[in-house]
Amino acid sequence: MKIAVLGTGIVGRTLAHGLADEGHQIAIGSRAGGPVDGWEGAVGTFAELLVDADVAVLAVKGSVAENLVRSLASNLAGKVVIDTTNPIADAPPVDGVLTFFTTGDSLLERLAAAAPEASFVKAFNSVGAARMVHPTYQEGRPSMFMCGPDVAKGVVAPLVESLGWEVEDMGGPVSARAIEALCMLWCIRGFNNGEWTHAFKLLH
Repeated sequence: MKIAVLGTGIVGRTLAHGLADEGHQIAIGSRAGGPVDGWEGAVGTFAELLVDADVAVLAVKGSVAENLVRSLASNLAGKVVIDTTNPIADAPPVDGVLTFFTTGDSLLERLAAAAPEASFVKAFNSVGAARMVHPTYQEGRPSMFMCGPDVAKGVVAPLVESLGWEVEDMGGPVSARAIEALCMLWCIRGFNNGEWTHAFKLLH
């Protein structure tokens, strides 16, 4: 599968390496294109990479995601987009609790409105980059909570599973309101305990 990773930060690079190791054709993009630290594969601008991509991974700061997606709406048309972003405001945490800039909706819903011909699936937003790819816990595979359109989830779920996760389908796009909030909960433990290697597990 041809996958365009939009974003050159630690999340984008981690998922790019993980998906490349699973045999996919990966390219990492930025606004300007050019070399990416720690990546020897294909690179380019966001628009260039989306031409041939089957799937896009959105791995940019949440505060810039909506404007970026709107500017790329025509490029994203017909694409499945894995949305890893969170609506974290530019404010310090209070007792470990982040502030979100969304009220009454989710960032995923805003992205879907900004690029209505793309199909957004929320995933990888409630774990740190250190444990995104093949996480190992004594308790078994951790849970990756996902939501989005059914057809798009059918594309994304095998990718998530291939990286060592147990997929938990939480329904349609509105469920992103709850899944994004998991980032807030995940970060409380990180800020208060000084470690960021934990993950969620749903017991059935």
